[in-house]
Amino acid sequence: MNEMVGTLAGWVWGAPMLILLVGTGVLLTVRLRGIQVRGLFHALYLAFIVRREPDGEGDISHFQALMTALAATVGTGNIAGVATAIASGGPGALFWMWVTGFLGMATKYGEAVLAVKYRVTDARGEMAGGPMYYLRDGLGSPALGLLFAIFAAIASFGIGNMVQSNSVADAVNTTFQVEPWITGLVLAVGTGAVLLFGIKGIGKVAGVMVPAMILLYGAGTLTLLALHLDRIPGALALIFEHAFTPTAAAGGFAGAAVKEAVRYGVARGVFSNESGLGSGPIAAAAAQTRSPVSQALVSMTQTFIDTLVVCSLTGLAILVTDAWTSGENGASLTLAAFSQGLPWTPWAGGPALGSLVVTIGLITFAWSTILGWSYYGEKALGYLFGAKAILPYRVLFVALVYVGAVGKLELIWNLSDLMNGMMAFPNLVGLVMLSGVIAAETRAWYASRSA
Repeated sequence: MNEMVGTLAGWVWGAPMLILLVGTGVLLTVRLRGIQVRGLFHALYLAFIVRREPDGEGDISHFQALMTALAATVGTGNIAGVATAIASGGPGALFWMWVTGFLGMATKYGEAVLAVKYRVTDARGEMAGGPMYYLRDGLGSPALGLLFAIFAAIASFGIGNMVQSNSVADAVNTTFQVEPWITGLVLAVGTGAVLLFGIKGIGKVAGVMVPAMILLYGAGTLTLLALHLDRIPGALALIFEHAFTPTAAAGGFAGAAVKEAVRYGVARGVFSNESGLGSGPIAAAAAQTRSPVSQALVSMTQTFIDTLVVCSLTGLAILVTDAWTSGENGASLTLAAFSQGLPWTPWAGGPALGSLVVTIGLITFAWSTILGWSYYGEKALGYLFGAKAILPYRVLFVALVYVGAVGKLELIWNLSDLMNGMMAFPNLVGLVMLSGVIAAETRAWYASRSA
């Protein structure tokens, strides 16, 4: 079963899907006249200065919607995914992650415009939106909306739950020698406590935890980079050089062709920021806003922060310490880079400062992903079965947090990859077919501001 699911996942995430993802980003960038450039500063202003539109419809503020979406996307991909891209594709993979992030900003913007435009008020009086609604009501395809909801609900138990709790349990056991069952129990209880309060509880927790965890991880990484300031120009040169030329074998690094740099950079970039997967707009639909465009601008900053900021910091740390030639991969590579770059031990016999930064980053990033994805899965299941499915879903979701922490998850990883790809396809079809609606909403909003 695991081999079959892995094969299917590899096929779904092959060249056609990656071309469709990048192509959708190119299409929207052109139709929106480079919205990720001309709208970025205003988007950051709306997200972090204005923060909310109190007279708009919705359940949570601009800022809380952004933090909920960031909670789900800033996860293990920002630590392990970047390392995997560099270990498999060489330094040039980071350049292609940047390209994917830049184009993904337009994709994320388009998703949010449609999510707010076609959102509805559900039976519990909460806002509900996302690809299932704009595929059904905007594109006029209930079948595609149904398929997206099914795949999203399944994915929430995998990539949004068990694989995250497993990563936390493994990191805590490695650094602090805490048994996985203890970590699983703490995570399950903490998750259950937050889910009692629904999206408002998730939004409030994410609004505090996500900025704190990004600032903490960023401070640790910037300290490492400051200590290796003289090596940053060389690292940047490696990135741009090997984005277009093969990377020779060096130390434990086996070498990589340009196609590997492109493949792994694009694939890990998409997994990190989720632009095009259709998950982020579910959170955007809950925001208090008067206009689809204003929330879409805020949502666009999610991809900017996730890929162009956090992933860049991780990638540069791996390169300036030369850890990328060690032969390590995934989270182990990032851990090696930080342990080498920040080797001091805060207490006698304790772990290196760098390993603490990575471990705490993994814990907070992964738990925030669990919280964000719990909301995505809840809304997908609510779309399929109505409000009666919410409580059983929450109970099962919390139980699987514990299961993930103590179990072996190779099949779940492959199933999660498969479900993410199956989510992306109907969503991307909807974005392409409704790109005219996105462009029209954007033109109307900018015209109203200049009137």
